[in-house]
Amino acid sequence: MSGFRHVVMFKWAAGTTTGQQDEVAARLTGLTGVIPEIGAFSVGGDAGVNEGNHDFVVVADFADQDAYLVYRDHPAHRAVVDEYIKPILAERAALQYEL
Repeated sequence: MSGFRHVVMFKWAAGTTTGQQDEVAARLTGLTGVIPEIGAFSVGGDAGVNEGNHDFVVVADFADQDAYLVYRDHPAHRAVVDEYIKPILAERAALQYEL
């Protein structure tokens, strides 16, 4: 397998509603129809099995690092981050790696 993977995990701020979390998931998933560089794309909330986990994850695959950078900097992605994620974000962890 070859490609480039982006993984980002979020912890939501206290008081974040299920509706806000669902909106983030919907807005992020909707990017697959807007940014053609996105290959595989998966989002999900923590299953609640282990204490201390992050609340939400995004796993996105791209053909290469350049395709990821298009996604990272795309105005539609930036808008989701600025309008829906940042207002409810307490903590973020991310990494990218070659597949």
